Amino acid sequence: MLSQLYIKNIAVISEATIDFGPRFNVFTGETGAGKTILVSAINGVLGARLSKEIIRSGEESAYLSALFTGLSPQICKQVQELGFEMDDDTLLISRELGVRNICKINGRPATVQLLREIASLLIDVHGQKDNHKLLLPENHISYIDQFGDLQPLLQNYRELYEKILEVKHRLEQVNRKDREKEHLVDLLSYQINEIETAQLTVGEEEQLCLKRDQIANSERIIRLLSSSKQLLEGEEETAGILQLMEELTGNLSQLAHFLPQLEPLALRMEEMGYELSDCSGDVGSYLDKVDYQPQELEQIEDRLDQIYHLKRKYGNSIAEILEYLQSSRQQLQEITFSEEKAAQLQEEYLRLKPQVQAAADLLTSQRHKTAKEFLSRVKKELEFLNMPSVRLSVSAGRSGWKPDGQDELEFLLSSNVGEEPKPLAKIASGGELSRVMLSIKNVLAQKDSIPTAIFDEIDTGVSGKAAQKIGQKLQEVSGNRQVICVTHLAQVAVYADHHLLIHKQAENGRTFTRIEPLDQRRREEEIARMISGENLTDTALQNAREMLSLAR
Repeated sequence: MLSQLYIKNIAVISEATIDFGPRFNVFTGETGAGKTILVSAINGVLGARLSKEIIRSGEESAYLSALFTGLSPQICKQVQELGFEMDDDTLLISRELGVRNICKINGRPATVQLLREIASLLIDVHGQKDNHKLLLPENHISYIDQFGDLQPLLQNYRELYEKILEVKHRLEQVNRKDREKEHLVDLLSYQINEIETAQLTVGEEEQLCLKRDQIANSERIIRLLSSSKQLLEGEEETAGILQLMEELTGNLSQLAHFLPQLEPLALRMEEMGYELSDCSGDVGSYLDKVDYQPQELEQIEDRLDQIYHLKRKYGNSIAEILEYLQSSRQQLQEITFSEEKAAQLQEEYLRLKPQVQAAADLLTSQRHKTAKEFLSRVKKELEFLNMPSVRLSVSAGRSGWKPDGQDELEFLLSSNVGEEPKPLAKIASGGELSRVMLSIKNVLAQKDSIPTAIFDEIDTGVSGKAAQKIGQKLQEVSGNRQVICVTHLAQVAVYADHHLLIHKQAENGRTFTRIEPLDQRRREEEIARMISGENLTDTALQNAREMLSLAR
């Protein structure tokens, strides 16, 4: 579960440490207090995209961390398979934004992508925009696939689908019109000849540039080599380093007769003298080899111009040019032998076609079976959530092959007796959508092992008895996993085991958001505020106490 969240310099939150309970946690507070920012922070530490504008005004960086404890052996194993060690069932994820953008998992650097992968194991976040996703029929198939564990069937279909698409694409290329083929053959032949004539080799450009720099600086190279040799060997009237080294070695050797402890030093100096003598020979050898011809520079520049010309046309490097050459050769070969190739591809297409269709049909069959069971369970959830007359069905059709199969599925809903089920987008109210989405989430949650579920205003558009039912349902769900909920409704908040208040206050001309756990007295006051507003009456407080008592 998510045990603790630490936030620093995020929007109006200067610094906050939030401790969560293992069951039902609820956040309440007035509109604009920072509840949305809190959910954004949780999403952010788990890899969601965050703009630098979220950093608190006047600060250079922001920091987020999330501590998870009591993780299952299965989750621990999956985290380890992603390359992160776990000494126990605890996981610490942190993220820094601003001057540095650093992600860490248990103290080790990580990428944002890895945060997202691990997040999918730890938390299921339901935000307000998820309700809008429900209005799009293309999303309905994914719910059915997830419920029925149909991903292996879908993956098998996709592999075959991608293969037949590739074969179809290559077949279309081969079957181009003769005039198009002729033009393409001429173009490819010219390009291949141009690259082949150049006889390029990988690394050639770098060597030419180095040689060009050497020639351009030849005078300086000769001057420095000559000076180095002179310093080592000296001149007629000036002793060089070698001569001075010889004298120094002699002096130390004589001293060693009187001071035996200097003998190792004398030997070291003698060895250094030999090494310097070898260096002098090497310098002289390099100097003898220096022989740059002016016309050589012109030849190098011409060759580099040729390479730059080819780079502008075929790639950013010689390696890319040679890759283009290989691809062009292959393409030309395919066109040259197009009839034979077309026959082969047509045979491959006819071989794959029944395989793709069989995979698509199997996926369709399993989806239809799964949809009945899925909607039956969703219906039971909705009946509990004060939609006793609800009817659910699925509109099923077929299309051509697509990445997700051949199915066109859409959920249909009727919430009133005597009305035929219709698409959600046409009849569902905001409150109904919220309850349908909550029901779907609860049904899907029974198929996974994600330990924490976050609901951001799942009760939008709901009031009265329906709101109470949502609170009861969230309390029920928290018996199997941790639930964190942001709500404006007292009917939901009273069912929480751990109540946190988010509120703003001004200090020294700055706005700060505070997050505080509530004891029984303050919780009664917050529930009363949610019922009646800022003016807390004895009646509102009494109602709050009764609601809290009944929720237990």
